[in-house]
Amino acid sequence: MGLKLDGIASFVAVAESGSISEAARRLQLAKSVVSERLAELERALGATLLHRTTRRLNLTEDGTAFLERATRIVREVEDASADMAERRGTLSGPMRISAPVTFGRMHLGPALYPFLAEHAAIEMTLEFDDRRVDAAADGFDAVVRHGPLLDSRLVAWKLAPSRRVLVASPAYLKRHGTPSSAQQLQDHRAIFYTNRGVADWRFEGPEGAVVVRARAALRLNNGDVMHDAVAAGLGLGLMPSFIAGESLRQGLLQAVDIGLETPQEWLYVAHPEGRRASAKLRAMVEWLRTAFGDPPYWERWREPLTEPVRRAAAKRRQSG
Repeated sequence: MGLKLDGIASFVAVAESGSISEAARRLQLAKSVVSERLAELERALGATLLHRTTRRLNLTEDGTAFLERATRIVREVEDASADMAERRGTLSGPMRISAPVTFGRMHLGPALYPFLAEHAAIEMTLEFDDRRVDAAADGFDAVVRHGPLLDSRLVAWKLAPSRRVLVASPAYLKRHGTPSSAQQLQDHRAIFYTNRGVADWRFEGPEGAVVVRARAALRLNNGDVMHDAVAAGLGLGLMPSFIAGESLRQGLLQAVDIGLETPQEWLYVAHPEGRRASAKLRAMVEWLRTAFGDPPYWERWREPLTEPVRRAAAKRRQSG
């Protein structure tokens, strides 16, 4: 019995994800199909590749030895397919992308819809998750992320510059006053984004980094809820302008200036090191750069308001 490519691909997906259920989800197959393909592969090889337990699948010694070559076979076939598509001048085939939840909903999805409409042969899977996934181990072609690049095994392309903005609702500032220094900021209530792994705010001053530890009113791991909590007047938040920009422009939120800057950060697309970036991934990156602009459109909150928007913002502040 010869080896079948679909069995090898199923084995690689199971090894990367650690379970048949997750591998089946990635491959868009039934669990029973993936299980049968694995069993057929093991029969063809005459070896057991996986230890099956009630909780997780672990590679056997033979499985570990086979995985490196199996992964290379799958990647080579994917690259060959991508090369043929490029030769035909088309972008086609599967793409699996991970992105943060709020950025994905507000900006990435709307930017990608026309791209996918133009390149209808691309089969994209978008998975929104604020945790920092392992692009290679979790089987992603690329990840979209905001902030510092912490994984040295990734090759990153910058999409757009980004800075976080200290914001509060007009109602909160009316009740508690507007801080104008880092020292005053420590007396205010803070809403912290926990996925950054810190419970403080970091700024840049003339003499270096300034760390502020305000009183935590709420800790959470979602940008949408963070925005809503700040808008509801629970405290101040330090959030990316791609989240706060439109609310700042409409007067729902107000930027707070304490005389310090926030560190420069970036939105980027990163793919696993050692894996050739496909033509469709390169095309997607260029499309997103154009769609977001330079500077990105969510920085327009810094521009002067038009008169109708100014009147509406003033009315909201008065009612608050």
